[in-house]
Amino acid sequence: MITLAELHVYPVKSCRGIALDAARITEAGLEHDREWMVVTPDGRFVTQRERPRLALIETRLTADALVLAAPGLEPLVVPYEHDGAPTEVTVWRDRCRAHDQGEDAARWLSTFAGCELRLVRFDPSHRRPSDPAWTGRLEAFARFSDGFALLAISRASLADLNARLAAPLPMNRFRPNLVLDGLPPYGEDALGDVVAGGVRLRRVKPCARCIITTTDQASGNRDGEEPLRTLKTYRWDPALRGITFGQNLIVAAGAGSWLRVGMALNDQAASD
Repeated sequence: MITLAELHVYPVKSCRGIALDAARITEAGLEHDREWMVVTPDGRFVTQRERPRLALIETRLTADALVLAAPGLEPLVVPYEHDGAPTEVTVWRDRCRAHDQGEDAARWLSTFAGCELRLVRFDPSHRRPSDPAWTGRLEAFARFSDGFALLAISRASLADLNARLAAPLPMNRFRPNLVLDGLPPYGEDALGDVVAGGVRLRRVKPCARCIITTTDQASGNRDGEEPLRTLKTYRWDPALRGITFGQNLIVAAGAGSWLRVGMALNDQAASD
């Protein structure tokens, strides 16, 4: 039996995530996941790829605000009701509508990073489609994630990888939304539709891994070449020309429903 062992939401792209007991599903993934993003003044997205210290920014969701905390700074409170000036930002090749979160947030981030940065929030009226080359006839959406609504990894896959490493790594190196139990190592690679109640999530694409996996999420420091060096020996995907670990999922049905840690998940053949 497959069970949902952990749920994680990452309110600000590339900042620290939050472990949840339950999360509501939207058409673009978990509620508030990658809803905010750090950008340059010209609107280009900024991640741990170039700024690994973003891992030090803690995120918290209250009833009425996003709260950010970082070493040496007073917490930043960003109210949900703050609409902000409309702007357009870039995530990879996608242009997305967003709302700038104001000068206080910009000063806070710039002080932390030592360079000029701004915080934006995804425009809820904007729909950013995922690549139909992977989603097929099913229309799917994401917010500021790299391209798809959700990332799933099984505990067994991490255990298998750690057995090959000199020093084991925690799951947070890979920043999944869903951590699955009850699968063999890399069993997520063969999933069809993951179904729980009214929720149907479809596996669509292996997740190609980048340098962020070499960043210690507790210190914000790069930590050598692992796990990429070891993963490359057995998880290289010639078609993607990349190292894969975990699977990207989209929301096929069930927006408005909830996922809860411990719930049973059924693996069913993908269907239109």
